[in-house]
Parts: sequence; structure tokens; C-alpha cells
Amino acid sequence: MMTVAAEVSKANPEKLLAPVLSAFWDQPGSWTLETYLRHEGYAGLRKALAMPPDDVIAYVKDAGLRGRGGAGFPTGMKWQFIPQGDGKPHYLVVNADESEPGTCKDIPLLFANPHSLIEGIVIACHAIRSHHAFIYLRGEVVPVLRRLHEAVREAYDAGYLGRDILGSGLDLDVVVHAGAGAYICGEETALLDSLEGRRGQPRLRPPFPAVAGLYACPTVVNNVESIASVPAIMNKGKDWFRTMGSEKSPGFTLYSLSGHVANPGQFEAPLGITLRQLLDMSGGMRPGHRLKFWTPGGSSTPMFTDEHLDVPLDYEGVGAAGSMLGTKALQCFDETTCVVRAVTRWTEFYAHESCGKCTPCREGTYWLVQLLRDIEAGKGRMSDLDKLNDIADTINGKSFCALGDGAASPIFSSLKYFRAEYERHITGKGCPFDPARSTAWADTNAHLGVNA
Repeated sequence: MMTVAAEVSKANPEKLLAPVLSAFWDQPGSWTLETYLRHEGYAGLRKALAMPPDDVIAYVKDAGLRGRGGAGFPTGMKWQFIPQGDGKPHYLVVNADESEPGTCKDIPLLFANPHSLIEGIVIACHAIRSHHAFIYLRGEVVPVLRRLHEAVREAYDAGYLGRDILGSGLDLDVVVHAGAGAYICGEETALLDSLEGRRGQPRLRPPFPAVAGLYACPTVVNNVESIASVPAIMNKGKDWFRTMGSEKSPGFTLYSLSGHVANPGQFEAPLGITLRQLLDMSGGMRPGHRLKFWTPGGSSTPMFTDEHLDVPLDYEGVGAAGSMLGTKALQCFDETTCVVRAVTRWTEFYAHESCGKCTPCREGTYWLVQLLRDIEAGKGRMSDLDKLNDIADTINGKSFCALGDGAASPIFSSLKYFRAEYERHITGKGCPFDPARSTAWADTNAHLGVNA
């Protein structure tokens, strides 16, 4: 499996990329324990096991590692929230239910380098004093499921899992659980309900998982990339980790570049790199076309335009520009893409994946879809644009989980940047990007200042 990061870094004198997790994805048998050990595998674990659990938490906290699942919450602080001396079992749950449209980093990571996750799990469980860990994997990715099962078996056989790990006295069992393919189960409390055998629906908080999570016991829920980044921090040091990225968003991360680009793929780089730099290294947009709009963190983050090419892709930079870094799923769309069509498809996805537990999301996403379909088909009215905005505002911040916010984000941002395109659908009685309406399509591009 070839990683773009590894390939480009060899020919990039500026060394803008930082392949750590993806450093040997392109090597034969990269997923095996043998290959992992050749690349300092489980060296970080040995250092961590020699430290008291609280010191490990403090070390990860000082490194500044932030959750790579979307919210960017400090990982060490999340571990610190687990109450100690409560007499209850503690659990670690790894969220591998990667379902955000455009996001494709955790699945390739698990497929190419699963032992980085397993090593990170053992370190995390030592830190939070847990003896049971669960990996909740999206069930459709059967090849990844098989490879992860094999990696867990190798770890047990080599003494990195099971009883008295490396003579440290730590006992740890890891369970790989395949979900049934629900987007909502990517939300941590819905994931916990699903793991317990119930219908995956978000829980009302408080109590938070750190106090009453899996089986009503203290639980840490972390993203795959977050946990897989811990071994390198323990092995190479927190100061090394902080040499990359920015002060508030240190370290390396995986950027998933997809869409109308010449060379899509995974780019592992320090936080703060820009889309312009990533496009320069990947060959840019597809030949003969230009960037029209893009998402910095999947479809649930407010979209950007070509005016935002130089926004630093870290948590603070993207936030200051009006969006969220999210899962760093950089979906790039050129001038041939109809914004209304793209937003309609995303909204249909959110309406379909809504668990139905709360009224704003259940009803709001349904009505957003009806309005968007009418506008796309040329049956809309100008008043529908304000209605779209009002419904999105009714959903945003008022649902049990972030699915409602994610459904509202494309609505708000597309109306902000491309309201004229919505209006052209209404006044032109149809989608101007329909090939059968090529004249209208050219007129719309001219109206928007986009060169075909």
C-alpha cells in the first residue's frame, strides 16, 4: 500500500510532510508485527510501562496531543478525567466507526499499520488503569477487520497483550467489535449504547463517559489516530512532537485529500500546513479545472472557497476562518460541480442517518431535503432560501448530538458563499449545471466569475 506522504517526502526538499504513522505503509507486510518491530515498534510501550500511570497522562498532556476524531479535545486531559480509586472497572473504547463523508484516514491506518493502534491502546490502558479495551470498527470494512484480528492475535502471542505484559504486572484484554454500519455510532455515547447491545442513539449528558460510560463505568473514548499517535510521542519525546505544528495545535496528523484533484491520497504533515501547499505537492486540481469550494474536515464542517487556500490547517486557524478542522477530510470540488446538488446529497445523507431520537434533527433534516430537492429541480421559490436558513438554525445547537450541527453547516456556508447559485436554480427553473442546459451552465459560471 503506497502512501502519498512517503512518496512525496522523498522528493520534497522543504520537508513539509512528516510521515510517522505512514512512514512504512509502502513496505511489504507493513501490517505485520515483524515489520512494526523493525521500525521501533513497542519501544514507546516499554518506556511508558516504566513510568507511573499518572506520569504517562501528564506526559501526553504536556505533549499537547489533541483528539484527531474531530473535536480536537486534549487527549491527556481526557485521560485525566477518569476518577481513580473508585473501585470500578475502567474501560478504553477506540472509535473506529469512520463514517464522515470524505473521511478516509483511520481505515487506511488500520489496514497498513494496526500495531501502532494496539501499542497505543496498551499505553493508554496503563495510564488510565484499565484492563479491558474495545475497538469499535465499522463492520463493512471486512478486510480491515480481518487484518486487525490478526494483529491482535500477534500481539497476544508476543506478550504485548494478555497477562503481565512485558513483566509489568499489567493485564489487558482487547476486543475487536464490528458495528452494523450506522453513522450515528461515530458519536461516542451512541457508540457505547451500540457496544452494550442496544440501539445506537446518543445519550443525554451529564453524566459524561468519563464518569458513567460503558456499563456505567468510567470510560475513555478516543479516535484511532489519537491513540495510534501516542507510541511515537512516548518513544521520541514530547519535545520532538512539539517541534511540529503550532503552539496550540502541535504534532503531525493525516490529511485526506480527495475530490477533483490530480493525485488524491493521505498526506501526513504537521498541523498548520495549507491546502495550497498540499495541492502543490499533489499536482493540483485535475488538468484544465480550478478549485471552486472545499471542506476542511468532511461534509459536516462549513465549506471554504478558493479564497481560503492559505488558511493554516490547524484547529485555531480553521476556526478563525469560520469552519472546523474536524477529521481533516479535504474534499475539493472544481467549477463543474453544482453546489446545490452537493449540499442536497450531503443533507440526504444526514436525514437518512439521523437516529430520530430528537425532534430538531429528525424533522429538520427531512424538511431540508424537501426544500433542497425542489430548488435543485427548479421548483423552488426565493422565500425557500430564507426558510432553509431558518430550519438549519432551528437544528443547529439544539439536537442531542453534533449530527444536527453537521447537517446545518453546509446549508449556512453554501448560502453564505453561493447564494447567487441557489437563486439561479430558482430563476432559471432548473439546475444550470445540467448538461442539457449547457448555455445556462456557461451563464452561471460567468455570473459567479468561474472560468471553465
